Amino acid sequence: MKRLKLPKGIPSFEDIRTGGYVYVDKTNYLVDLVEDGSPVFLARPRRFGKSLAVSTFEALFSGRKELFEGLAAEEFLTRPDYRPGPVIRLDMSLVSTNEGIEGIKESILHLTKESARKLKVELWPGPVIRLDMSLVSTNEGIEGIKESILHLTKESARKLKVELSDTKLCGVLLRELIVRTAEKHNQKAAVLVDEYDKPYTDFVNDPDMANMVRNVLRDYYIQLKANYEHIRFVFITGISKFARFGVFSALNNITDISMSPKYAGICGYSEDEIIRYFPDYMEETAAEMQISTEELSGRMRYYYNGFSFDSCAKTRLYNPYSTLLFFEERDFASYWVESGQPKFIADYMKGRDLTVEQFRNFPVSKDFLRNPGEMDATPPEGFLYQSGYLTLRPGISSDLSLDYPNTEVLNSMSELLAQNILRDKNEDFNGCRNVLLKGLMTVNPDKVIRTLNRVLASIPYDDFAKAARQSISDHDYDMTPQEWLYRSNILSFLRGCGVAVIAEMHTNRGRADLVVSNKGRTWVIEIKVAYQGESAETKAEEALSQIIDRNYAVPYPDAICLGLGIDDGKRQITASRAILPD
Repeated sequence: MKRLKLPKGIPSFEDIRTGGYVYVDKTNYLVDLVEDGSPVFLARPRRFGKSLAVSTFEALFSGRKELFEGLAAEEFLTRPDYRPGPVIRLDMSLVSTNEGIEGIKESILHLTKESARKLKVELWPGPVIRLDMSLVSTNEGIEGIKESILHLTKESARKLKVELSDTKLCGVLLRELIVRTAEKHNQKAAVLVDEYDKPYTDFVNDPDMANMVRNVLRDYYIQLKANYEHIRFVFITGISKFARFGVFSALNNITDISMSPKYAGICGYSEDEIIRYFPDYMEETAAEMQISTEELSGRMRYYYNGFSFDSCAKTRLYNPYSTLLFFEERDFASYWVESGQPKFIADYMKGRDLTVEQFRNFPVSKDFLRNPGEMDATPPEGFLYQSGYLTLRPGISSDLSLDYPNTEVLNSMSELLAQNILRDKNEDFNGCRNVLLKGLMTVNPDKVIRTLNRVLASIPYDDFAKAARQSISDHDYDMTPQEWLYRSNILSFLRGCGVAVIAEMHTNRGRADLVVSNKGRTWVIEIKVAYQGESAETKAEEALSQIIDRNYAVPYPDAICLGLGIDDGKRQITASRAILPD
């Protein structure tokens, strides 16, 4: 049997089902939503399968039975009660008998026509209005955006063979599309809106323009409520729920399934689904890496698994894009992060003096999930959460917490921030990384320290002081803001260089500050800060003694033990003590 292909970057349900690609069956979720009947909204980060869900809904409402063979929705499309015939109701008691035989004939004709006018039969297949708002051009100002929305609406009408007026008002044109589609087909239309917020999120860093775009979109989407009598089903996707758009207040009966445990797996892959649907790719990849499929699953889990969207933070998912590219390339790389706008995220972090570590186990409430805020005004945690760079975890001292979904995102964010910081000082990130990796591999503490000092010299500590104090407060760290900044930025740089780092920031638990693993070498590192009047040499001695006395290196045979003393006045590592393996 021929192996199914990987559906990399293919958002079309029809193309996947007819082109010999793997399809991870999600149609059971869609059937449940159709049976419920309420308007539905789903928020997910980019490249998470939203467009494929929209395309699958389109095929479902279009009655493409052949595409659903063998899937959960196959039985749904063959149910007699979902293919009803027209019901003609004639109440003959309404026939007027006061105007003679001709009057009776006229009254019967009127009754028959009235029944035909009222007849609205929900047949399968039926008309589908699909609006992909990611296609709206945002490069030509607000008038260009309006023109692009008009063109998108007219294109949908053309496909449905519906005539529209030449109005220049986006909302009026959408109303015409909905009403005339229902009239032409003598039944209500399904309306599918993909990436409804994309024209707006393009202007997150331009509040004035974002507000103008939001007003245009509000007038457009409000037609979904105003003309709901002509709509049989609504499905809307986007990055997040923005109250000020008006679509959610207008569609007051909309069901937001974004945080629903029942629909947590509607997009993305679970680990069980990867094992079930990609067994050939798992075996081939494991064989090429010369490891077992069980070990491969563990490595993939560490690097790619971890996105969570349900209010209980229990379901863990893989991003489909990274998963498929990994099976294609067979290399652990940051496919999802690199496919977006990584520099935009790095500039966002840098412009707000944010560090990577301050968002580890970041406490949030369930109210935050219900309203994370507008993208152009929300706090950084709201922006990063809605963009997919942070995800949900069970809380420790709060309802829930935010953290990076997996190693791919954490390491990529660390690298992006390190690149930005070093760029300001005309430092070469790749050069620094190469020196660090060579120092780790050749067991050369001087190279490692020299590289870390280049990083420390580039960090504007005063700018990050607020982030440090906030993180210490949120996490109850027993350390000063300076100490937190030194450790967190060193940690971020190491992660950004692609080395495996285990960190325990709660020093009162008695664990090493950093355990670094690279190319079979393990470094156990403890950091102490010398403030005014204190000796960095003494602090380095204390750091090494702590590694030895508390047996930090015992689990790691042949580990390099390194105690670092940082002079806070110079903001440099000025002293070190090491124990190297024989």
